[in-house]
Amino acid sequence: MSRNVLRAAVAVVVAVGLAGGCSDSGGEQKTRAGGTEGAEPLKWGECEAPTPAEGGGQAPPKDWQCATLHVPLDYAKPEGDTIPLALIRAKARDKDKRLGSLVFNFGGPGGSGISTLPGAAKEYEALRERYDLVSFDPRGVGGSAPVRCEDNKQLDAYYAQDNTPASAQQEKTFVDGIKQYQKACETNSGKVLPHVGTENAARDLDRIRQALGDEKLNYFGISYGTELGGVYAHLFPKNVGRAVFDAVVDPTKTSEEGALGQAKGFQLALGNWAQDCVNRGDDCRIQGSTAKEIEDNIIKLQKELAAHPIPGIGDRKLTESAATNGIAQALYSKELWPLLEQGLDEAEGGQGQLLMALSDALNGRDQNGNYSNIGAANTAINCADFKDRYTLAQTKAKLPAFRAASPVFGDFLGWALMSCTDWPVPGAWETPDVSAPGSAPILVIGNTGDPATPYEGARNMVERLGPGVGVELTYKGEGHGAYNSGDACVQAAVNSYLLDGKVPGANTVCTPTKTPSVAPSAPPEPLGV
Repeated sequence: MSRNVLRAAVAVVVAVGLAGGCSDSGGEQKTRAGGTEGAEPLKWGECEAPTPAEGGGQAPPKDWQCATLHVPLDYAKPEGDTIPLALIRAKARDKDKRLGSLVFNFGGPGGSGISTLPGAAKEYEALRERYDLVSFDPRGVGGSAPVRCEDNKQLDAYYAQDNTPASAQQEKTFVDGIKQYQKACETNSGKVLPHVGTENAARDLDRIRQALGDEKLNYFGISYGTELGGVYAHLFPKNVGRAVFDAVVDPTKTSEEGALGQAKGFQLALGNWAQDCVNRGDDCRIQGSTAKEIEDNIIKLQKELAAHPIPGIGDRKLTESAATNGIAQALYSKELWPLLEQGLDEAEGGQGQLLMALSDALNGRDQNGNYSNIGAANTAINCADFKDRYTLAQTKAKLPAFRAASPVFGDFLGWALMSCTDWPVPGAWETPDVSAPGSAPILVIGNTGDPATPYEGARNMVERLGPGVGVELTYKGEGHGAYNSGDACVQAAVNSYLLDGKVPGANTVCTPTKTPSVAPSAPPEPLGV
């Protein structure tokens, strides 16, 4: 699924210049809503700068507030150990017309809401007029009992490994690298690994609702955040307020089916980018008179890098894996298409700095060589959720289908099936249950050109939510997500629902009305392992 491939490349996709950590000191204290089944009052205080696990950066503006909410580590033992959840908010500007809180999850899994929301907030100014904008680091992420695996030096080596082995020795190296990574996760975070799955995160969402003092959860879920929202709606249908799912993860797909669908989605997006390049004629730097020729040249570059990596950043080389990561990152937003063109042009000339920078952003690596915990959290949450565990032989048998789906991305996504093979915690499901009879309407948005969450996932989410719950809106655009594309039609429909409660007509279709002015804030997830 999209969850298995691209995670939060916040540094490139959202240009986050401001982010915040949490402090329990000072600030106002909220009272609990009636029927707070265990949620503690929140003590809002000044935000600190985000931790390295959250991606680093500066503290948000002074009018932002942070808090910590303690929740059970194991909901089967509610009186047992607790873990902290890091929360952040910007209060509504119109206090007299305030509707409550609007809680965001930007995806991943593994993306830090603490880091993402302040940098993306300008995109939600219309919603902040009447809502407190709230986000959080889900359990296992950033400031919320983060999963820890390998250190920075080890991660540099891990991401430099060949993720598409072509010989028995390369296969052994690949498998050994995964085992070493997983052992480090178990050694450093064994206590939390059994409890970081999406169902527990959904229960945390309800604790957050209670602690915020809201009778209903008003929610904006993007990418993996739609799956989290769907599971929440299934567990707590009567507690759903006004909810929007954008860039929808398909709840009907197993991890293998989702990865295969994503291979097709990225191939589609690459083809759209290549055709745009062809249409611009001499203005395009990339050689090729057709989209197919451009794609063939990319495949040729991949093969050359597999044999002979080129200079990247510092003493690191741009490998085939890093280049493919960088290509995928640039397909998340049409705003990044020029960087893809420039990066490929430079790589063909023997310089890999730009593609490596894109790859680093995808993997959560900053310019100082520090990694956020997004990769560790992404793996831990995926493996806690999905039951699928593939042997080497099973994986190799599935590679032809992945290669057929995408000559550029198929190998990487196929080999990534082994990400959870020896994980120490069993998975919870084949597919998540998102049926939500009795829920308020949920606006479900699908983008026809989305590479990471293919368009059909929105229709399947609507069907699985059940009659009278899911309301589908189609955006005929490019990139991951729709609201943050800048499209006036999409934004009007979402704002009208969240602010005024007006549900758009079923099967509403929006076509691009202007060139996107901002990159989407839905965090991607890393390509391959």
